[in-house]
Amino acid sequence: MTTDRVPACCGTDDTATGLSRRSLLVLTSGAVAGAAVVGLPGVAHAAPVIYNPFAGYPISSGWQDHRDHGSLGGIDFKMPVGTSLPACGAGTVTNIPDNGTGGHTVTIAHADGYKSQYLHLSAFLLANGTAVGSGAIVGRSGGAAGAPGSGSSTGPHCHWHMINPSGVRINPLDYVAQHPPGTGGLPKTTTETTGEPGPVFYTRMQNWLRITNGYTGPVNGVPGVNTYAALQRAMRGYGYTGPVNGVMGVNSWRAVQTLAADYGYTGPLNGVMGPNSWRGFARFINLDQWD
Repeated sequence: MTTDRVPACCGTDDTATGLSRRSLLVLTSGAVAGAAVVGLPGVAHAAPVIYNPFAGYPISSGWQDHRDHGSLGGIDFKMPVGTSLPACGAGTVTNIPDNGTGGHTVTIAHADGYKSQYLHLSAFLLANGTAVGSGAIVGRSGGAAGAPGSGSSTGPHCHWHMINPSGVRINPLDYVAQHPPGTGGLPKTTTETTGEPGPVFYTRMQNWLRITNGYTGPVNGVPGVNTYAALQRAMRGYGYTGPVNGVMGVNSWRAVQTLAADYGYTGPLNGVMGPNSWRGFARFINLDQWD
């Protein structure tokens, strides 16, 4: 299957009545199990799309501060122990326990030989080799002095640096500034306010999945089997362990709610998408890097 379509009647305007959960279940229940999925998770473009997932946290030690103290470079973001650490870009995860002074370290291998590393973790969450989309939670922050996994850290924080294809550490904030993730090409969805998904929402969702999880179908706001298969791949980082077949069920939607919980959703993780679930998901879909 090379197309990604659902019946034309199912498209609605984001400012009008959106797709209900019942409509979504009708759409997905008619999908063909085992349909071919084109593309691989984590495969991106020559310059990987990277964003700053820690913009809301203060910098306790900057790039030059590290260099001045003999470090190869990094940015320290002050945050409480146990804070969720989102992937700054799509890639494949490798965990390095007790990585010298860096303590527990998670590496995300991006496209074209780039890597990102988070240091001083208190917990790993994913198995080695897990392919993740941008924003997937890959670990928990640590850094408390003397705690397991803290390495040489003297206080709670997350250290972030990137490594270029030549193996040299680079400043991730410089990289983001030089390769801005947002293009301004797509409008924001009103689902964040209305709780009702429609074509603008699904167009942005398809563009996110195109950037991060191997979706190669049309970016047309009409989700089908290939769109939902890519969504299921993206949800691997949020606890989904079922088949990648483009048929969204309770477990698939429960993982979507888990993602939404990182963006303001506070309801039950029951796999039943309602307005509040959609609002949380839409806050993620409206991030600038999916424009």
